Amino acid sequence: MTAHHGSRFAIRLLLLAAAFGLNAASRPPAIAADQPLPTASTPAVYVANVNSIIHTVSAEYIIQTLDLADQAGAALVVFTLATPGGLVDSTRDIVTRVLAAKTPVAMFVAPPGARAASAGFILTIAADVAAMAPGTHIGAAHPVTGSGEQMDETTSKKATADLAAYSRTLAAGRKRNVALAEAAVNESRAFTEQEALGASPPLIDLVATDVAELLRKLHGRDIHRFDGTTTRLNTASATLVPVEMSTRQRVLSAIAHPNIAFMLLSLGVLGLTVELWSPGAILPGVVGALSLLLASFALQLLPVNYAGLLLVALGVLMLILEIKIASYGLLTAGGAVSLVFGAMILMDAPEPELRLSLRLVLPVVLALVGISAFLVRLAVVAQRQKPVVGDSSMIGAVGDAMTPVQPGAHGQVKVRGEIWRATSVDPIAPGARVVVTALEGLTLTVRQA
Repeated sequence: MTAHHGSRFAIRLLLLAAAFGLNAASRPPAIAADQPLPTASTPAVYVANVNSIIHTVSAEYIIQTLDLADQAGAALVVFTLATPGGLVDSTRDIVTRVLAAKTPVAMFVAPPGARAASAGFILTIAADVAAMAPGTHIGAAHPVTGSGEQMDETTSKKATADLAAYSRTLAAGRKRNVALAEAAVNESRAFTEQEALGASPPLIDLVATDVAELLRKLHGRDIHRFDGTTTRLNTASATLVPVEMSTRQRVLSAIAHPNIAFMLLSLGVLGLTVELWSPGAILPGVVGALSLLLASFALQLLPVNYAGLLLVALGVLMLILEIKIASYGLLTAGGAVSLVFGAMILMDAPEPELRLSLRLVLPVVLALVGISAFLVRLAVVAQRQKPVVGDSSMIGAVGDAMTPVQPGAHGQVKVRGEIWRATSVDPIAPGARVVVTALEGLTLTVRQA
């Protein structure tokens, strides 16, 4: 396959992938096809797994799951929750929909060893039923902004006070421990399942090892909705209806991770750099442009620090300029330092899961520096090569004298398989090796080799 046909084939694959993504974009979360459908005599319990950062995509998944449950008249919706936290705006969107849901909602922090920190804590205390598995913990709900700007002390206090009041409101509406809910925000406190259940009043409703045990314990239980009404749960012999993310949501949720976003950003810059270096390659440019678009989408969902983003952009610019400007490695060194420091502060979040890992940043930066150095080396080698076409390419060429070449007279020489008229400052005998020193019109000036 030629390079041209390979590029066309790659573009077709990318277009097909884009068309598939657009087709999947309109699809809601999918109900597993191999699950039995509920009947009039058996209640339906919708089950969804939220094992990611709380952002726009996960909020869309949770809200659409609640829509499906409300439309089907389900007895309960159970969200198994394992999250390091996320964005306040997305959390508020989810809570608003949970409070308005016709179907009772249970937030279940599971499996054992999982946690629901920050935004996950807010979602747990906002649910009709708050449950935890053994070995889990919740809390540390300090606010995280998605604007990318570093909050000053005054702004941080305002945001913390606002979120603390929000937590108190939710805890009071659910008859849960208001003081602990506030402490989770103001003091970043975290609580194990035993601490949360043993508090007075408790912070959660019960502890269960899995969804099946949770449903057994909830059967016949009266729960108080946020609007003041009371509902008795009927979960005995319930039909579980798993709700999965759509293909679009799974892809976007995977992309909306700091490490993936940084890799896409690096790949996009690399692809466009290669395309600028060798115009017409097409494939690097297409891959680079798509990677940058996906990276920009992911960065919109994450708490990005714009100062870090500018440092990353400056580092990339330095690496690109190194190809065009002879800086003897200064631009490469400056670009590498700028990339590392920019990546370290790129994500403005206290949770480790929302920050970039140096174990990923350093290899990516070293790879970009190595590729930049390789391109610079190719440029230097190309500049040092002698011309192979044009008048200047004849200078230094070696040939043979076919006739005597005398000063002030013309003879004939054979250079590169062609016969030329030649002149020389010194006499040259026939058959002698000659070297071209100048070219004027169709006459060569030669000297004896």
